[in-house]
Amino acid sequence: MSVAKVGAVVLDCPDPRALAGFYAGIVGGTPEGEGDWVDLAVPGGPTLAFQRAEGHVPPEWPAADHSQQFHLDLTVEDLDAAEKEILALGAKPLDTEDRSRTFRVYADPAGHPFCLCAC
Repeated sequence: MSVAKVGAVVLDCPDPRALAGFYAGIVGGTPEGEGDWVDLAVPGGPTLAFQRAEGHVPPEWPAADHSQQFHLDLTVEDLDAAEKEILALGAKPLDTEDRSRTFRVYADPAGHPFCLCAC
């Protein structure tokens, strides 16, 4: 028996509204809230929440001395098509050269690593 269930995955960032909009463009949903906290109710998934963190320093990937802290694996049907869409939304490629793999690594506009996975 579990003690708790996941309520939300919360990402620190400099601009909660902008980052929520970025992820809404990838996973759907509508950002709700203003200011220091914005929620994104993800259809069929947990809520993503975005919290303003003054002085936010993006994680570095890969770097053992600058932990990525967390990352999202986002499942897609077509890596190439999904990559085109997320790059247009403002994602930055981190590890995308090996096109034979079933995943590619990107950073969101606030620097958080995430993967597109065709697994």
